[in-house]
Amino acid sequence: ELRRRRQELRSRMELLIMETQAEVCRALAALDPGAAFSVDTWERKEGGGGVSCVLQDGEVFEKAGVNVSVVFGQLSEEAARQMRSRGKTLKAAEDGKLPFCAMGVSSVIHPKNPHVPTMHFNYRYFEIEEADGTKQWWFGGGTDLTPTYLNEEDAVHFHKTLKEACDKHDLKLYPKYKKWCDDYFYIKHRGERRGIGGIFFDDVDSPSKEEVFQFVQSCAKAVVPCYIPIVKKHCHDSFTPEEKLWQQLRRGRYVEFNLVYDRGTKFGLLTPGSRIESILMSLPLTARWEYMNIPPESSREAEILEVLRNPKDWVH
Repeated sequence: ELRRRRQELRSRMELLIMETQAEVCRALAALDPGAAFSVDTWERKEGGGGVSCVLQDGEVFEKAGVNVSVVFGQLSEEAARQMRSRGKTLKAAEDGKLPFCAMGVSSVIHPKNPHVPTMHFNYRYFEIEEADGTKQWWFGGGTDLTPTYLNEEDAVHFHKTLKEACDKHDLKLYPKYKKWCDDYFYIKHRGERRGIGGIFFDDVDSPSKEEVFQFVQSCAKAVVPCYIPIVKKHCHDSFTPEEKLWQQLRRGRYVEFNLVYDRGTKFGLLTPGSRIESILMSLPLTARWEYMNIPPESSREAEILEVLRNPKDWVH
């Protein structure tokens, strides 16, 4: 009975990530009718595969990707080490093998217009079978926003929508996961966050599998309403070459975070047979690194930096 229930949850999670991918792709395609998604189905010889949907060089989106993957096999020693460093006790079989199953949906959307923020979300489920047959499982994920320029109204809308999704389950979740998000997307060598946050959580395995799944489902359903209205509102705003340049510099920071700190990127690069194109889909089409670019005080560029250095509470 337990095994049947476990399988059932795995298939429900698989369905949720597929539905989320379809829903987000539909919403993006509706805003950028001239652009077409390229859809790649890929398989991993070690087990599993996925579907990557990527839109490139549209009118509204410079690059937008939504990936789903369901992979299984043996956890690499390197990946197991990364998990143990987060406090997981994983008892491998004598031959060192740890069978795992991981599934998730993940997306990064880089718009052309500097007044439309970049958005990222990811929701995933992980299961590991230990040597004695016990299964460890957990969910992780989050949704966060990275604007080039600060628009308070948008920030409030984004955070409020995510807070409502969390509040349906437990009022403690939003403040906890908002702080986790601010702490996680921190570019230590720059002393600033990657964006204005949102929610982020990992290794969540309580109160029960069903309750955590319901919570993840609410978060996934909040993706379109928290972001699409912001895109609609700004995708036709006019912008200057200087604003476009600032967007390129901010994207450079995005790349730095993803390549140096992001756990998902690291896990992907350490997993044998993983699809590098899908993992690095999160990187923008274009970005810049200028030597010693410091915006003038009290400029709009300095304003966003202030918020990235000192995260704000947007909803209270």
